[in-house]
Order: sequence, then structure tokens, then C-alpha cells
Amino acid sequence: MIIDVHAHWGPWFFTMDVAGANLATMDRYGIALSIVSATEAVIYDAPAGNRALAEWLATSERHLGYVTINPRRQADAERDLREYLPTGRFAGVKIHTDYTRSPVSSPQTREALAMVAEAGVPALVHTWGATVLDLAEVCESTPGLRVIAGHMGADGYPYAIEAANACDRLYLEPCYSHAPAGRVSRVAAAVDRTRLLFGTDSTLIDPASAFGAVAAAGLDAETAELIAWRNAVRLFDLDITA
Repeated sequence: MIIDVHAHWGPWFFTMDVAGANLATMDRYGIALSIVSATEAVIYDAPAGNRALAEWLATSERHLGYVTINPRRQADAERDLREYLPTGRFAGVKIHTDYTRSPVSSPQTREALAMVAEAGVPALVHTWGATVLDLAEVCESTPGLRVIAGHMGADGYPYAIEAANACDRLYLEPCYSHAPAGRVSRVAAAVDRTRLLFGTDSTLIDPASAFGAVAAAGLDAETAELIAWRNAVRLFDLDITA
């Protein structure tokens, strides 16, 4: 079984045929469940994208959603968390720090993450380079907060190792548009394997990239299974068994 904790739903801002891509892509790679954010919510308008995603999720049994929040629009974030989390179709929160121009260390993102902690769900937060260290600091200082470092720092994955070892409520997922040799194996050897997840960045990136990176790491069977789905089940409290 495979659970993809970093995926998307909806068209992108460049020419790309994504109609029907979610299920077709999942079937191609054997992904049982994808947790998705609406591209409209991430890039343009969080409330509008969340609303569209909520309507679509009602038609899909193999997807759960992230409520995307813009840290600069706190009132919208509070309203959407109250409206969508109780439906049971949303498993967590998505924050893209770059598109919203809201660095992890900024006051507004700290406030947004405190709101997430109070809601009791995990947050998938975009990280790149050393920003994953900022996420660890905010997580450690926010009681009850659980965060997933999206892209595990990308080219800054050595920082992700430091971050994960500094905060036991920080999780890592590997999707990245490049595939540096040894990236996943180095991370897996250096951090608690119960805090490693699988993410693809589909439909923006073909899942082949993440699958190849994990396969090349040569992980033992138990670690591979934890990454593939067991850790996600525990983190998101999913009612799923193999």
C-alpha cells in the first residue's frame, strides 16, 4: 500500500493536461490514497480553492484534502478550518510559504501554525534550503503542533536531518524536481524512520521521480513500509489497514 501525502488537485498556471490525471496517475503507480491541496488555493485564492476541493472530494473515495490557508488572511483561515475540518474529508492543512510571501519565521505564519495546532491536525509546509530549520524551531515552540516539511528542504536536505533531530513532531517527505544521488538514503539513515513519509508533488511532478529516489535508497523492507503508508496512517489517524 502507498499513501501520497503531498499531491494536488486542479489545473496549474501553465499549459498542462491534468484532466483525470489524479486517479490515472494513482493507478499507474499503485497509490491507494492521496492527500491533496487545490492548486487554486495554493497559488491564487485559498477560500475559493478550498471550496472547490470540498465539492470534488465528495465524489472521490481515494482522496483526502488539505485545507490551504494563507497566513496573511487569518480570518479566512479560521473560517475555512471551522467549515471543512469537521467534514471528515480534510486530513490536515497546507501552507505554501513562498506563494504567500510568508516565511516560516514570520509572525503571521507562526500565528497560522498555532491555529493549526489548536485544530489538532498536521500541517504540510513548503520548505526549501535552510527554511526547514525555521520550521523545526516554530514547531518546537508551538505546543501540540505537528508539521511535515514538504520536499524535506529540497537541496537543503542536510538541514532537514538537523531539523528532524531537533524536533520530534517534525516529519519529512521527499518530493523534489531533482534527484541528487544518496539524498533519501542519507536522510533515512540519520533520522527516526517513523517520521519519514512518502510524497510525490503530483500532478505537478510525475510520481516516477519520488518512486525512483526512494527505490534507489535501498531501504530495508520494514523502513520502506513505514514510509510507504504506515507512518502516514499514524500521523493522520487514518482508518486504514493493509
